[in-house]
Amino acid sequence: MIRVGVNGYGTIGKRVADAVAAQPDMEVVGVTKTSPDYGAEAAIRRGYDLYAAIDDRSGAFEDAGLGIAGTLGDLLDAVDVIVDCAPAGVGERNRPTYEAHGVSAIYQGGEDAALADGSFNARGSPEISDADSLRVVSCNTTGLSRLLAPLEEAYGVEKARVTLVRRGGDPSETDRGPINDVVPDPKTVPSHHGPDVNTILPDVDIDTAALKAPVTGMHTHSVNVTLDEQPTSAEVRELLRAEARLFLIPEGSGIDGAGTLKDYAADVGRPRGDLWENCIWEESIRAEGRDLYLFQNVHQEADVVPENVDAIRTLASDASREASVTRTNEALGVGLDSLLSGGGPSRDQVAADD
Repeated sequence: MIRVGVNGYGTIGKRVADAVAAQPDMEVVGVTKTSPDYGAEAAIRRGYDLYAAIDDRSGAFEDAGLGIAGTLGDLLDAVDVIVDCAPAGVGERNRPTYEAHGVSAIYQGGEDAALADGSFNARGSPEISDADSLRVVSCNTTGLSRLLAPLEEAYGVEKARVTLVRRGGDPSETDRGPINDVVPDPKTVPSHHGPDVNTILPDVDIDTAALKAPVTGMHTHSVNVTLDEQPTSAEVRELLRAEARLFLIPEGSGIDGAGTLKDYAADVGRPRGDLWENCIWEESIRAEGRDLYLFQNVHQEADVVPENVDAIRTLASDASREASVTRTNEALGVGLDSLLSGGGPSRDQVAADD
């Protein structure tokens, strides 16, 4: 069993913890919080051992009636891999601590690419060996890499142009914005997303422009790719349909936006209404000559979760990338068939099976 700790039990951390707990070859040793808030209480309710992320705040947890198993240092001494899910920029400050404890580390896309030994995407990046740390790229980069990798392999990509309409904040981020506006963010082109894609797919020529909108649901991508070849729209649909982490939304499904996507995911039993897959409107896929057009939505809270699981295996096992992806998908219920039939097993079901 790969012993895993999650440093930062927040939007991404709590999802990563649940995903790791569902894996047959992994165990969650513990999770950390910086303060005894509702998230700390929820972690204990879900059966995770709780650790204080900051040593001198241990007493605050005890004062709040939340028993802790120790501090971050204690957790690091008990794990093979630590998954850093702290806010952007904090991972860089945490790195010396991880190195001092001799623990392999996984960082999130908010960190600089140079922080880790390599950037990681299960579909796009090459096999990685002899790494002590990896950076799972951001939600948008993950979504674009999953889409562009099969297109590059099948047809060749001459140029990709993507406009990203990004959510203003996650549902719990009451301090984010804009409130009543749509703003270029950044105002320069390309946005950081294109260069980040190149940390996974260095040979793909891509330009990205981004805007922020006053929504909390999901990111929307308007994609135009000039290919080296001239496939038909039907051929592209079949290519993308074969990718387990791409969900082609059927025409006539009544799913017309992020709201109905999230509603559907919740209705079929996905935990937290999560969508681990890129959600591509099938009817938007149109090939004209060498130009391909489509719309996709990316659930910023969830799509990097299976990538974190695969990154853990990359650092702590000899499993091939293909074997890891298959195992992760099966354990979580990732893929079109599982989405249509109601999602993967719950954490309690996995525990009962074990």
